[in-house]
Amino acid sequence: MLEWILRWVLQNGINHVVLGVAYKKDQIIKYFRNGRDFGLDISYSQHTVAGGTGEGFRLAISRFVSDKRFLAMNCDELSDLDVSKLARSHQSDRDIATIAVSPLRSPFGVVQLRGTRITGFREKPVIRDHFVSIGIYLLESQIMTYLPEKGDIERVTFPILARERRLSAYLHNGFWTTMNTIKDVRYAEEYIKRRT
Repeated sequence: MLEWILRWVLQNGINHVVLGVAYKKDQIIKYFRNGRDFGLDISYSQHTVAGGTGEGFRLAISRFVSDKRFLAMNCDELSDLDVSKLARSHQSDRDIATIAVSPLRSPFGVVQLRGTRITGFREKPVIRDHFVSIGIYLLESQIMTYLPEKGDIERVTFPILARERRLSAYLHNGFWTTMNTIKDVRYAEEYIKRRT
């Protein structure tokens, strides 16, 4: 999965990657080494699992990122998002952070009711009036002042930025999936097979 993400990053014109590593860090570093076999320059930033994404992002940025604007993401998401479109949207909004969002894809069949009478079913529909983060962010360097020592950026940093009106959304209608279940893995594998 991480290899697929790194190939996607390279396809989007990014050649320097900082991997925040904690869980299975030795296997990840051994497999990817310096990244040259993948056409990338990879740096590794070690953090703790307990520190959450806030610690992971904070340490990676402070150690290896000198750019004013950069892409950050979680490693359990796959997407075909076009990073240049995300960057243009972010630049026009002038916020500290832009979160890529997508319509909610329900993992469940949705029952349609009229009173207590079931009138139909929609099996695992895309719910177009609710949006979820797809774990891909474009950030300004000022994000550092908002990152917690411990905790998740999604629970700590982003709510603060939203209250301050310094957070934007970029709507992605293409492919994305999390990798939380065997069903997610199968869905991603089917998508990747169709693309190759």
